[in-house]
Amino acid sequence: MSAISDSWYAFAQNEKSVEEYEKLVNDGILPVVKGHILNKEDLTIRQHILNIMCRLETSWNVDLAFPEIENVMRHLQEMREDGLVEISDHSIKITEKGRAFTRNVAMAFDLRLIRNKPETRIFSMTI
Repeated sequence: MSAISDSWYAFAQNEKSVEEYEKLVNDGILPVVKGHILNKEDLTIRQHILNIMCRLETSWNVDLAFPEIENVMRHLQEMREDGLVEISDHSIKITEKGRAFTRNVAMAFDLRLIRNKPETRIFSMTI
C-alpha cells in the first residue's frame, strides 16, 4: 500500500508497509519516506500537462516557455500528421479525432519520460 501526496510545489510518498506506517504515526512521526520539490521546469511542464488534460490545448508564451519545446514538437509531429493535434507557433490543440489520445499528447510534454526513454512502448498502455 502506498500514497503519494501532491501539494502543488512538491510530492511526498508515505511509508508502504501498513505496520511501519502505523508505528510511525503512533510514535508521532510523519510517515513520509521520500519526496520531491518541483523546480521551475517541473512547474511549467505540469501546467502544460494540466492544460492538455483539462482544456485539450496549451500555449506557450514567456511564462510557459521552456528550452525543450522543439523536442516536444518532434514527439508530436506524428500525431499532427495523423490529425490528432493542431500545432501553431505557440500552441497545440487536440482535435476531435485526437480526444481519445489526450493522455498520449500530454505525455509528449513529460521531459523526464523523454529523457529516460523507456525500453518498452508506453503508448499501448494508455489506450
